[in-house]
Amino acid sequence: MLWLFTKYALTALLVVLISETAKHNDRLGGLLAALPLVTVLVLIWMKLEGLPQAKIAAHAWYTFWYVVPTLPMFILFPFFYQRIGFWPTLAISCAMTIVIFLLWARLLKRFGVYLM
Repeated sequence: MLWLFTKYALTALLVVLISETAKHNDRLGGLLAALPLVTVLVLIWMKLEGLPQAKIAAHAWYTFWYVVPTLPMFILFPFFYQRIGFWPTLAISCAMTIVIFLLWARLLKRFGVYLM
């Protein structure tokens, strides 16, 4: 139980530090948010918990493929946000990401990469 609490606390601390940094410095906050820090933490947690090498490697492999369809959101979010506001932009961004992910998964399936 202590281990689980430690994982929650460190992961939450990371998210809070990034959001607080972003309040004061857009570029540094963006850089920290773009770094795969949460994924690195997950890989560390998996290693410390004794998961097999294949499981950890598979996690990193699939993380790469799942990140790609999320990237268009970061280009379109600022464009829409200035025009239609935060909540509609967030909804459009999430819906767009789901659609792009489904299309991406269908495309990758042809190359032997199964995301679903």
